[in-house]
This record gives sequence, C-alpha cells and structure tokens, in this order.
Amino acid sequence: MNYEFEEILETIRMTEIEHFDIRTVTLGISLRDCVDRNLEVTKQKIYEKITKYGKHHVQYAEAVEAEYGVAIANKRVAVTPISIPFDTYKMDDFVEIAKVLDKAAVEIGIDYLGGFAALVQKGFTRGELELIKSIPYALSETQHICSNVNVASTKAGINMDAINMMADVIKSLAEKTKDRGSIGCAKLVVYCNVPEDNPFIAGAFHGVTEPEVVLNVGISGPGVVLEAVKEAGNCDMNTLADVIKKTAFKITRAGELIGNKVAEKHGIPFGIVDVSLAPTPAKGDSIGDILKAMGVEDVGAPGTTAALAMLNDSVKKAGLMASTSVGGLSGAFIPVSEDQGMIQAVEAGHLSLEKLEAMTAVCSVGLDMVAVPGDTPADTIAGIIADECAIGMINDKATAVRIIPIYGKKVGETYDYGGLLGAAPVMPVSDLSSQGFVQRGGKIPAPTRSLTN
Repeated sequence: MNYEFEEILETIRMTEIEHFDIRTVTLGISLRDCVDRNLEVTKQKIYEKITKYGKHHVQYAEAVEAEYGVAIANKRVAVTPISIPFDTYKMDDFVEIAKVLDKAAVEIGIDYLGGFAALVQKGFTRGELELIKSIPYALSETQHICSNVNVASTKAGINMDAINMMADVIKSLAEKTKDRGSIGCAKLVVYCNVPEDNPFIAGAFHGVTEPEVVLNVGISGPGVVLEAVKEAGNCDMNTLADVIKKTAFKITRAGELIGNKVAEKHGIPFGIVDVSLAPTPAKGDSIGDILKAMGVEDVGAPGTTAALAMLNDSVKKAGLMASTSVGGLSGAFIPVSEDQGMIQAVEAGHLSLEKLEAMTAVCSVGLDMVAVPGDTPADTIAGIIADECAIGMINDKATAVRIIPIYGKKVGETYDYGGLLGAAPVMPVSDLSSQGFVQRGGKIPAPTRSLTN
C-alpha cells in the first residue's frame, strides 16, 4: 500500500495536536518448539527464543518513532498460549515458566508480555487445569506477565466450571496482590470468543494458527475522533457517521504504515491492524468524551449505547477500507479506569455496572478495568463473567471481563494505579446472589447460530 505525502503531514498534525499515537506494536512469537521433558531445558529454550526475536524490538520501534514523528506508546510481546506446548507440566512448573518469561521481558526491555493463557471453552486438559491453578502465584510473583483464559465461544457454549474456577482465581489473585491495589487482577482477562491475533495487553497471545513470528499493531486515536466530532457540530447522524469513518480511516492508515515499518526492520511478516480506539487517562483522549460530544449529557444517559454502537461501527467500516489486514478486537474500548470520561461518569453516579454491561454488547471487548469492592463474593464475579460471555456467545463477538475486586476497598473509594492503568473508582455491585445459578456448573450449550456448517 502506497502512502501520499499529504497523509504523512496529516498524521503529524494528529500526533502534535490530538493525542494520536500507535498504542502498541506487539511481537508475536511461537513457543511450540520449546518444550522438553526437562523443565530447566524448556526454560532455557523459552528465554533464548524470546530474546533472539525480541532483543531489538524496542530499538526498532523507537527508530520508526523517530523517523515518522509518531509515538508508539507500547512495545510488547505475545507468546503461544502457555498451556498448549507445556501441557505435561504441573502448577509449580508453570510458575517457574512465568518467572522465566518475566526475566526475558526484562532483558528485552518491554513492560508486559502476554500469553500465560489457556483455551478451555469446551473443557480442560490436565495441563490447562494446572496452569489455571498457577495463575494467582504466577502473576503475583512476576512484574511483567499477563494472563488470559477463554471460557466460552459461540461454537462451544459457556464452560461454567471454568468460569467458577476463574472467579476463585480472581479472588485469590486480588488477595495476593492486596498491597498494590490487587493489581494482579489488572493483568488477567477472562474471554469469550478470544481472537488469536489481538495485540492489546492484557489479553494478547500468539495463536496456534499464527506464523513462527509476526508483528501486529494496535492503533489508538480517541482524541483525533473527539476533535473531528466537535468540528462536525450539529449535523445529522449520517453526516456524523461519515465524519467518524473518514477520521478512523486516517488513523488506520497511519497504524498500518508504522506497523509495516517496524516489521521490515525485524525482517518478519506484518500481521494485522487492530482498529480499536484505545483511550488513556489523559484529558481529551477519552471514548466517554466522544460520546458526550455526540450529544449525550454524560456516559450512562439514555442513548449512550446507540451512540457507542454508531461509533464502533464507523470505526470498523473505516478500518476495513484503510487496511489490507484488519484483525484483533477492532472497535472502541471502554475500560473504566483507563478513560477519564468513564471515570468521571462513575464518580458522578451516572454510569452503573449494568449500563456498562449493556454498552459492551455493541463495542469491543467487554467489562474492562472495572473495580468492585474487595469483599464481592466469587459467585457474584462468576455471574458477571457468565453474563458477559452470554453477550459474546449470542452475538458471535469477542467479549471479556477484566474485573478487580480491590482488597480492602469499598464503593466510592478509588485506587490510582498510575500510567495507562489509570485510577479505578470502585463500582457498586448488586447484592443479589448468583450462587444457585453459577454453582450448577457444567456447560451452557452453544446457541443455534453456532450451526453454520
């Protein structure tokens, strides 16, 4: 794809004025050839492979930043779901593997490495059970490792046994990292319909159908869209949708350019552009502010879900036209703690967990960076995860839950994680019990739309 000089100038304007950056360039690395009967040999193979492919990742990304004047917020790595190649290992072995992944992340200079993961939507292998049991220890004893577990899909239905297990894992991890605001839970995602090429941490992994190594890029750009919506003024819906599409087109083109250039420096294939609008806690870089600029008084007002649906659809349409290969999650993210507009809506009492859940039916991912009281029961967390999985399963879309029961915190209090994780206001949760439902266990069958063959 050729790029005109005017496009480069437009990108520079977006960067300087409208908070535009490339949110992440994520290097995907297969670890399927790293297994050995001897754990120490396996650990050495893992370390050597990640450092081999990743040793210049930050350097190459920074060189492209300097060349084009476009900031790349994060340089990260995702690996094969760890439970797959290392399925014969036990819980303690998986903790050791997490530590060597952490060591490799430090060596190559990245902040997060994704892929401490398992895919259990249809059931468990012995290794997957062991990995899930290891998650609270692995994430509490490392600094840079992120984990995700896929518990449901449109094809398989919802694995309630896995959801109950993950609710217990979340509670345990919250307790083990209580001295840091239960931050371990911010590095753990529970999925339905997880994509194999998602470049965004904490839910990234390198899928089993991916090549040996690949470079995927996740774009950002809420600030750019916000300014475009403000400039559009009091126009009708069709015109506003067109404005958003034209703006997202420019963002995606810039993202593909940067991703291709980083991949070229690596000498590896370029994979996909994830055309998600990913907010930050910075003022003016908020999905919530876009929704308000579209006309709702605040996030949570009637019409919020419709506005978000239009925003998300316009971004997807633009991305498909702008890029030769769109993938990942692609849409608009609505993480609470990472979006200043969302934080303010929660603090004002305008945005409830239930309204947020409704919004996730039409946007990317799901309940993301949602803080709840530390004493929220595991059964309630399981019910929240099950609800979100139901939305994903029925609508054949990726949904997820990244929920943080902050140990010792109550509704109305806030924990500031700093950086991109932002400040998490503790949201109220219904005190009605989910126990009788979630403890039935088993699987919720796949819907009729799964029968597509």
